[in-house]
Amino acid sequence: MKYYHSKQISGIGFEQAIEKVTDALKTEGFGVLTQIDIKETLKKKLDKDFRPYTILGACNPPYAFKALSAEDKIGTMLPCNVIVQQTDNGIEVAAINPEASMQAVDNKDLQSIATEIKDKLVRVVDSL
Repeated sequence: MKYYHSKQISGIGFEQAIEKVTDALKTEGFGVLTQIDIKETLKKKLDKDFRPYTILGACNPPYAFKALSAEDKIGTMLPCNVIVQQTDNGIEVAAINPEASMQAVDNKDLQSIATEIKDKLVRVVDSL
């Protein structure tokens, strides 16, 4: 099982891609709690150059509540990360596969939640 679902997109700039991903997440009930600019962070902390790469921490509150109610330490795996990165072929968007990450948790109540979130994230990525 792959731990992510991804898609290459073209015809838009990097910042526009982040906006498009954020809007697509909203259509599936996600908000972006965090936005980490890896390029900027690596330059600032290590004085290293890196390609444009942003991590969006996406949260769907009703599902987060269900997951936290089923497993109190599941917050260590939240929010769901979605990356936007510049590649040689354009811009790639990739989202975590929660089914893969939840395999480490021995709690059957999380399986259906993970499947529903995976389906939502796949729809987000595929809509781009």
